[in-house]
Amino acid sequence: MLSKRKVVTLGLQHVLAMYAGAVVVPLIVGGALHLSDAQVAYLIAADLFTCGIATLLQVMGTQYFGSGLPVILGCTFTAVSPIIAIALSSNLATAYGAIIISGIFVVLAAPLYGKLLKFFPTIVTGSVVTIIGLSLIPVAMNNVAGGQGSSDFGEPRNLLLALITLLIILLVNRLATGFVRAISVLIGLIVGTVIGYGMGIVHFSSVSEASWVSVAQPFYFGTPQISITAIATMIIVNIVSMVESTGVYLAVGRATGQQVEQKRIVSGLRSEGLAIMLGGIFNAFPYTAFSQNVGLISITRVKTRNVIFAAGGIMVVLGLLPKLAALTTVIPNAVLGGAMIVMFGSVAASGISILSEVDLRKDRNLIIAACSIAVGLGSATLPQMFDQLPDFAKMLMQNGIVTGSLTAILMNLILTPSAAEASPVVPSEAAEG
Repeated sequence: MLSKRKVVTLGLQHVLAMYAGAVVVPLIVGGALHLSDAQVAYLIAADLFTCGIATLLQVMGTQYFGSGLPVILGCTFTAVSPIIAIALSSNLATAYGAIIISGIFVVLAAPLYGKLLKFFPTIVTGSVVTIIGLSLIPVAMNNVAGGQGSSDFGEPRNLLLALITLLIILLVNRLATGFVRAISVLIGLIVGTVIGYGMGIVHFSSVSEASWVSVAQPFYFGTPQISITAIATMIIVNIVSMVESTGVYLAVGRATGQQVEQKRIVSGLRSEGLAIMLGGIFNAFPYTAFSQNVGLISITRVKTRNVIFAAGGIMVVLGLLPKLAALTTVIPNAVLGGAMIVMFGSVAASGISILSEVDLRKDRNLIIAACSIAVGLGSATLPQMFDQLPDFAKMLMQNGIVTGSLTAILMNLILTPSAAEASPVVPSEAAEG
């Protein structure tokens, strides 16, 4: 049994692992819409607060809401461009009206979506989890170089700092035991940040400028407005997120040794729908399951939900105390990148482990895995190839997890001689695929 101090420390490690992904979305949206510093600060605080609430709803696991899996929820990157486009063509109130309605759609559509899970046999599940890990590798490498668009992108000091962080995490994993080994990523982040401070790339100006208290308030940007086009756009965004989250649930189930059946996924998606509605009400963002934390579970081997409860609570506190939240933003991108290599690589390795249960000597299985991974990875690394498509199609095709998953599902249907051969989600038997 972990002590409360250890649970909170492990929860903080999860928060730091996903923090960059959570904060960058409000920064991008705020910059694109030319919001004031006070408005961007509100977006960040409201986002963290709602991330925490959404994570707590997910991990509780009631009869109808929450998967009960140790899953962290964060704002989905898929929604960034649509929110900006809607706000520029009308206003933010219209975007948030669409987010609220799309959240209701997810709650109502989750049971229907759950009936499609029979199309996720082991070969599909393994391919999807592998795609999730591989499609995140470019994100890690961009951070290793200093963050895409940064003035010092690719400078040797960034590469060195990322390497040092990675080596620290690996050494702690190799030499330490017990709790110290479980917080190897946190140790790497802290030591890497200290070294980064010595290099002169850690600055605390954002901490001094942040306010002490901020309370998320409903409809900060005005009363929600309704637009059918905006609603349809956000529904498509959240269908994409449902597919992504399904892959994350399956990966977490694999990492924790739990059976992830249809009812659990449906309850998890209902909870995400509720979180999306909250995001609209508090003028934050749509939420989805974060892949970053799956790798962390695999590395730490700590599978208890209490740690995720602690992570959710920490995010709520950070959302209420912006100055404390700003303190976590001083971690250099290169340090985060070094940690991401381990975490995202672990997700990909988990998918490969699932695929190892399938007989890849069979042409059918080999073709499904090969093509779905190739399509998914290709979409993730070269999304601009779909720039000439209509907006709704571009939104789907530029997401490697979605294209890879659809490829795996369709090829499985085409190449399966009979429906009787289809396996349930993450089966314990019929691992032949």
